[in-house]
Amino acid sequence: MGESMDRRNFLTGAAAVVGGTVAFTPLRTPAANAEAASSRLALPVPPQPTAFGATGRDFPKVCGNYGNQNHSTLRRIDRGNVRRLGGAWHVNLEGGSTSARSQQSTIVAQDGVLYVQTGQQNVFAVDGRTGEVKWKTNVGSQQTNMRGVGLGEGLVFTTSGSNIVYALDQKTGAVVWQRELLVAGEGDPNCDPQEGQCGGNRGGLAGAIVYFDGLIYVGTEGSTAGARGRAYALDARTGEIAWTFWGPPGPGEFGNDTWEGDTWKTGGVVCWIHPAIDPELGLVYWTFGNPYPRTNGSTRGGTNLFANCLVAIDAKTGKRRWHFQSVHHDIWDFDNVMAPVLADVQIGHRKRKVVVYGSKVGMFYILDRETGKGVHGITERPVPQEPRQKTWPTQPFPGGEPFVHQSPSFHDSTRPVPYYPTGEIFTPFWDDATILFPGAGGGADWSYMSFSPHTGFVYVGYGLVNSSYSNTNGGRVNTARPLGEYFSGGIVAVDPRTNKPVWRKEGEWSLAHGNGILTTAGRVMFQGGPDGVLHAMDDATGRDLWSWQCGAGVHTSPVSYEIDGEQYIAVFAGGSWLPYPDIPKGDHLWAFKLNGKVGPAPAPTPPSKRNQIRTAAVAGADANNTVTLGRIWDSAAGAPGGEENTVAQNAMSPQNMTVPVGTEVTFVNPAGNEHSHGAASFFEHVFNSGRLKPGEAYKHTFTKRGEYFYNDPVFPQSTGKIVVQ
Repeated sequence: MGESMDRRNFLTGAAAVVGGTVAFTPLRTPAANAEAASSRLALPVPPQPTAFGATGRDFPKVCGNYGNQNHSTLRRIDRGNVRRLGGAWHVNLEGGSTSARSQQSTIVAQDGVLYVQTGQQNVFAVDGRTGEVKWKTNVGSQQTNMRGVGLGEGLVFTTSGSNIVYALDQKTGAVVWQRELLVAGEGDPNCDPQEGQCGGNRGGLAGAIVYFDGLIYVGTEGSTAGARGRAYALDARTGEIAWTFWGPPGPGEFGNDTWEGDTWKTGGVVCWIHPAIDPELGLVYWTFGNPYPRTNGSTRGGTNLFANCLVAIDAKTGKRRWHFQSVHHDIWDFDNVMAPVLADVQIGHRKRKVVVYGSKVGMFYILDRETGKGVHGITERPVPQEPRQKTWPTQPFPGGEPFVHQSPSFHDSTRPVPYYPTGEIFTPFWDDATILFPGAGGGADWSYMSFSPHTGFVYVGYGLVNSSYSNTNGGRVNTARPLGEYFSGGIVAVDPRTNKPVWRKEGEWSLAHGNGILTTAGRVMFQGGPDGVLHAMDDATGRDLWSWQCGAGVHTSPVSYEIDGEQYIAVFAGGSWLPYPDIPKGDHLWAFKLNGKVGPAPAPTPPSKRNQIRTAAVAGADANNTVTLGRIWDSAAGAPGGEENTVAQNAMSPQNMTVPVGTEVTFVNPAGNEHSHGAASFFEHVFNSGRLKPGEAYKHTFTKRGEYFYNDPVFPQSTGKIVVQ
């Protein structure tokens, strides 16, 4: 299916490319220009609930309002003048540090002051007019993801890497109270304090903090290590725990019977992104992650609630009101953990209160906020089965259309690495590493969405990433991102009235990891990328209007605020690590205004668009210009290892080798190996040894400089690289 599917035609069969934007239209009315795309706005849009709160002068929480709409009502900066934006000011919060720390904290703004965290565990209050640091408070040294503070009752709420929640005085930064969470046996009689978190890893605190009506909401991470996830509500004035909602429910709780035996104790199911809140319904909408073990379902039979769920929780009591599970018994890392968006939309002649949930799987689930039912229908479809994985017989598919295709395609810029088995979404696997799409970090991972009442569209950044999965038993490597593959991505605008994409703008970068989108009443949308460039675009068509080099990868969401009638755009650019490990790092806090005089930062080295082999290079002369197949390089001995390996990614000795132009390289399958092996270059197809039996060899002379990735056609996860200098 995927190999013959053109990525520009997979949705409707008719798409017009408009200024780099793919405008999807019905077959009978193909679009020809950007004006046609603009004419298909999802209008009319009903007034949004005032209880969500408004973002204008302030941007008081991550994603703006309680509905996570990521929209500003400010309109002074518009499509006509946005090209005049310049730097109002710029500050390096950590003294210009370019350390490997990930910076994922989105700014919040109140009364002209910006509040932001750094991966160095510092919380800052910054004057929004001048960039002057008003106060700085350190909350520890243990690194963790810091994704944004909460504001309420004159306090600034932050997590720390030590699993402590801090309440800081908003004016001075002084610590008012602190509360350690994730302590052994906490709040659940089914947990034995002597065994840690019900027998699993402790995990950590995660996500931006949200304040609402006297409580703060705090999430957790650690599902890949077997932490038992939980969502917290704390008293904002004291830090006392008001309630705890457990990701995997314990005995006697709803959903516990969806876990085989005691696997709920180490079940994962963490909520690592902040929730949305509907004050009128009194509900918190929180997304929960994948079960543990992540890609091996053989021990945890059942649907594994509340893994891969959106759960509507009573804001005051912590009781489940309803839940929707988007993936049953997940073995693919399709946990759909995103900050859900709440909106009122008009479908036909009826106003619907919806929550938009998604979407690593490349499609949104648009649900009724009161009931959890799919407003466009949900169909349980049979999917392929693997009894050893205890796969669930069906998976839910929403009405509408996916916004990225759902099987690997050789027409993609990211085309799958050859020789791997491939499959469309929900294809099971066991021993063989199998490439699926969307993959880990593909689709729309955790970038913050935006809903604009001026267009009616929901916008999200997505990634095109092929992932290869296996069960990881016996030392087998789960090659979530196969070595040597390319990454890319883009932005999509989806009409929530139909759950169908209106246009899709593909580019050179994956935009699925924190690359949030801000829309404004000025009809301009903003988003940054891993190369450090912040873009302003037309919200109707995605057409580029302005760009700015911020100096480091932008993996936070831009915000807008106002001081004395002057509208500002601000963003924190510090880099992250997915899916590109070499995203440029930094500590750049920027504010922009019309006719700003501060110039852009020097452009950093952009990430490699390929998933690089990062083991130390070995000179060809030191390896006799020979690559030994099926063996792992012994760096201490400077020689191939003595045992064959058929499950590792680095069973090429050496895996990374440099040679001069004109060098003849020998690829040998040593006589001591039991299996056939080979070496075939991709995607350039410069050489191919075919299958070499034990004792056979193949030679190739490299006549051009370049970087040549190759893998073993028999055991394709084993990948090497020859760099010709």
